[in-house]
Formats: sequence, C-alpha cells, structure tokens
Amino acid sequence: MSISSLEARELNLYYGNFHALKNVTVRIAEHAITSIIGPSGCGKSTLLRVFNRMNDLIATVRVTGQVLMHGRDIYSRQLDTASLRKRVGMVFQRPNPFPLSIFENVAYGPKIHALVEKHELAELVANSLKKTGLWEQLKDKLNDSALSLPPEQQQRLCISRLLATEPEVLLMDEPCSALDPIATAKIEELMLELKDKYTIVIVTHNMQQAARISDFTAFMLLGELLEFDSTSAIFTNPQHPKTQDYVTGRFG
Repeated sequence: MSISSLEARELNLYYGNFHALKNVTVRIAEHAITSIIGPSGCGKSTLLRVFNRMNDLIATVRVTGQVLMHGRDIYSRQLDTASLRKRVGMVFQRPNPFPLSIFENVAYGPKIHALVEKHELAELVANSLKKTGLWEQLKDKLNDSALSLPPEQQQRLCISRLLATEPEVLLMDEPCSALDPIATAKIEELMLELKDKYTIVIVTHNMQQAARISDFTAFMLLGELLEFDSTSAIFTNPQHPKTQDYVTGRFG
C-alpha cells in the first residue's frame, strides 16, 4: 500500500460529553480513492471533517491524538487552518455553488489566496473546468449564474472550484447523494480520473459505489474504525464479523 502524507493516530473526538470518534488510527493511500462506510451516525463524516479541521467550527468539539500531514500535526496551534483547507478541499452532499457567475465561482479561491495574477485567471479557470470535463459545455456560458446549472454540473463546478486552489487532498461527503444514477456515474468517472493527481477520501452509504470506485475501504461502527483494508478484501473477505454483516446487508 502506498502511504500518503495523511494519517490519524489514536484520534478521539468529543462533541461535549459525547465520544464521537474512538481511538481511530488510519493511514490514507496517496493517489487512490479511500471510501469510509458504515451505518448512519457511526462517525464517517466526523472523521472526514477531521482531515481539514471543519469540526473546529463546532464550539463543543474537543480532539485528542494526532492527525498528520507530511509528518506535521494539523491540530498544532502553529498551523494556519486557512492554508490547510486550501490543501485539503471538501465537496459536500449537495452542490453548493456560490450565487455568482460560473467564472467567478472557479476564480474565487485563487483570488482569495492570491495564487495568480489577474491576467492569469482566465487560463486557470479554463484549466480547472477542463479537469472536470466542463470546459466544452460551459466555455460560452462563463458569465451565466452557477445556480442555473443542473445538479450534476453544479457538483462538477464545485470540484473545479476546489481544483483551482491546487489542493493535494479531496474530501467528498456523499457527493452523489443528491444526484440521479446517470449523474452519479459521471461523478464517479470523474473521481477515477482525478485520483492520478489527487488523494481522494469519500464518505458513502452506497456499497456498490464504494466497491466500484475505491481502492481502499474503512468500515466504521459507533465511532470506531473496525476494519481497514483494500476494497476487494473488505467486500470479499472481511476479517471482522460486523464488517461481514454490514457489507452483506444484514444491518445498516
């Protein structure tokens, strides 16, 4: 297994007195897709949000243990969270384009982070849209509102918006849950293309999706990481009885 720069060690997370993540240790493979599966309320999305400190936005959250990126603890007080979230981008369950033009959606991050000169923005926007297969469809509509796009294109646009800030890791929290099967297939195809350049971690309730697209799978239950292995091993030869029960549909 190729080990990436992203790793959790004996991670615990509390919402007030509620122990949401319990001694989670996991290393995420670089340039691969890792799926996090498990029943509702097991801590999947909480674990995903650990990797770019989105949980910090909740006042009652407390974290112990370590989360490392390039060997550096991202929960260190010296680490700048804005810089972290540029490097570790996130896509949510429902597409959330800004109420701006298609062009301004993609250009927003590079402007905020001053990544390029103004005259370079057009090329950066074009390249970001090309990476998600949107350029040919939208190159004559860049001044249109992003909110006018269908959901599948909105989700691709949100991914383009992330790619424009040159991240290393893409976190995806149920990115296809609001999409129909055809649109879902297109997003899955995009993820498979993107993994050559990015590390992708996806939360999904869709067992078929996890089996189709991911290289590695983590199974969570009641805040614990019960099993982590190659996706083929998780689905064909799981070692934990509860993993077997979940992937065969006996509960969840």
